[in-house]
Amino acid sequence: MCRSIILVPFVILIMISTVLAEMPFGFLKVVNNGTNIDTLAVKNYDAGTSVTEAYTDSQQLEKNSKINTRTFGSGCQTCSSGALEASISSNVIGKAHIVWQSIDMQQNGRGRHTLLGRSVEDLVGVFSIQKFIQLWSNSTPGEVSVDWLPCS
Repeated sequence: MCRSIILVPFVILIMISTVLAEMPFGFLKVVNNGTNIDTLAVKNYDAGTSVTEAYTDSQQLEKNSKINTRTFGSGCQTCSSGALEASISSNVIGKAHIVWQSIDMQQNGRGRHTLLGRSVEDLVGVFSIQKFIQLWSNSTPGEVSVDWLPCS
């Protein structure tokens, strides 16, 4: 009887050490840190636009995001254009990171795309977001609503 009492904790210790030996270094730290991450990123290469919506360390997150992206034209790089529209509605306790940008689809002399416009919002705390972002290629400020960035 005394022998089985000593043997049981020893067997349990061997099982635990075997399980932990199979886990990558730092795995338990990442699993147990309790952070919540919710990220949505959308790009429209024809319009030269992108939108990223990310929430981290959120204790409470209620969101309703709708993102539409369209391409107009025959598909060639010089003649096609597009649009990206994002409707973001959320109630958050935590952190939010919302970014959108537009670039010129024609490369400059160095082979790079010129940044036409960019907006970055970083929020921390208890807040509500109601935002509509509309990015169209070849648009003017009168054609779009709320937040506008030009795309060529």
